[in-house]
Amino acid sequence: MKLRNFFLFVLVIFSLLASAQESTQAQTRVGEAAVIKNEVVRVAGASIAQINVGDGLLRDEVVRTGADSAARLVMLDSTNLSLGPSATIKLDRTVISDERSYREIAIKLTSGAFRFVTGNSEKAAYRITTPLATIGVRGTILDILSQRGRTTVVLQEGASSVCTLSGQCIQLIQPGDTAIITSTGSGRSTIQKSNNSPWTFAATCAAAAGLCSVTDYANATPIDDGSDPTGMLCGR
Repeated sequence: MKLRNFFLFVLVIFSLLASAQESTQAQTRVGEAAVIKNEVVRVAGASIAQINVGDGLLRDEVVRTGADSAARLVMLDSTNLSLGPSATIKLDRTVISDERSYREIAIKLTSGAFRFVTGNSEKAAYRITTPLATIGVRGTILDILSQRGRTTVVLQEGASSVCTLSGQCIQLIQPGDTAIITSTGSGRSTIQKSNNSPWTFAATCAAAAGLCSVTDYANATPIDDGSDPTGMLCGR
């Protein structure tokens, strides 16, 4: 009986440690809000909270902008992600390599208009997805529009590989190269390439001062509100 109780005690301890580790990982601070216009919120379950300039971004959380709203988020590796009105993203997965780069960074762009500027991480670390596409980057500036049944990816700088969920891919190598993925129903889609995009994020850049600027994470305003036990936000 004593041996059984001992094993139960050990099992409880390991369960508590695992829960504590998961909680700490879920609260990992992975970036900061650099520009906020109007309603920009973080969504965690049934909880919704306004994001303000200087607030930290947490792994696995959803960020959403309202109508006539915009935001620019700066990640730990100095990736800059600008969001237009009525946009939704999820910082789906981040595995930190060191204080200035990621071994893995996965971002889901659910809906809306975005500008994505890669940071200091290796090109293979990035994984961007929409409901219709997976997007690989190579030192890249991309404009991405995710709409119901359609994803548009416009290359502004660098290079990118854009694929449908079934694995059909197009390479974007020249500025202006555009991939358009359209749903055809039943989980299928088509992908087309052009060099004459009907849309870019440039029209959204004037929505807020600094929305399309690019800044380093190290230059972010130091904030220490107790939610950053690693001190990474403050450059420690």
